[in-house]
Amino acid sequence: MTNLAPIKERQQEAWSAGDFSRFASTIVIVSERLCESVDLRAGQRVLDVATGSGNTAIAAARRGCEVVGIDYVPALLERGKERAAVEYLDVEFVEGDAEDLPFPDESFDVVLSTFGVMFAPDQERAASELLRILRPGGKIGLANFPPDSLAGGFFMTAAKFSPPPRGVRAAVLWGTEEWLRQLFGDAVESLSLDRQNVLLRYRSAEDWLEFFRQYFGPIRAVFESLEPERQERFGRQLMDLVIEANRSGDDTIASPVDYVEVVAVKHRAVDRGRRAEATA
Repeated sequence: MTNLAPIKERQQEAWSAGDFSRFASTIVIVSERLCESVDLRAGQRVLDVATGSGNTAIAAARRGCEVVGIDYVPALLERGKERAAVEYLDVEFVEGDAEDLPFPDESFDVVLSTFGVMFAPDQERAASELLRILRPGGKIGLANFPPDSLAGGFFMTAAKFSPPPRGVRAAVLWGTEEWLRQLFGDAVESLSLDRQNVLLRYRSAEDWLEFFRQYFGPIRAVFESLEPERQERFGRQLMDLVIEANRSGDDTIASPVDYVEVVAVKHRAVDRGRRAEATA
């Protein structure tokens, strides 16, 4: 069995590098859409897993929910606290691991994660934790990158220059219905996937690369692991992907990144009991 502790430590170091909150501020619309898709209600208790600098936690708090955001990067949690305070929103930010959530069983009405839980090394354990802390009839709302997205292309390119650890499944599996059904199994009574996209908008492909190289931790970590010649090749291949996807019609970048919006409903305990009685 693969020892995931060193892998998780390297992930924490990568996400701590740069300043992910700078990138997160460009994709706030994803969190706002997700909160609408799960139809949040004021007063619901909501957990945002792998909250980063709090995009989705803050979006849920804007809708009058009782919100907790959890992440394993302390610097990002501090940024989330700052952002929530500016809007006078009451969000509890907690340091913790998506694979070992420090909350009692069935303690949340809704569990959300935007490009977050999909990166947990032990995917089965992370999915199990989402289900464990969710009450019967509660909703899981996720925004995940599928394999054929522009982000999937970034990950594949990064893997050519810095191969991922053996024994760890690709994060983009969370963007496929087949794998989600395996992860959640019969613990959910419904599962829907809706393809969406968010635009990367930058002045040029070079501007985009410089931004990601400086602020997006995992990309920055790959660059820092390479010799100058390989850094150049890696950067060129990333820019080629962005340019190929560009739809601006000019020298600026407006490249859509597809993602899958996932909404799942946990089985209601009473309904499961009735089904068992009916088949007895």
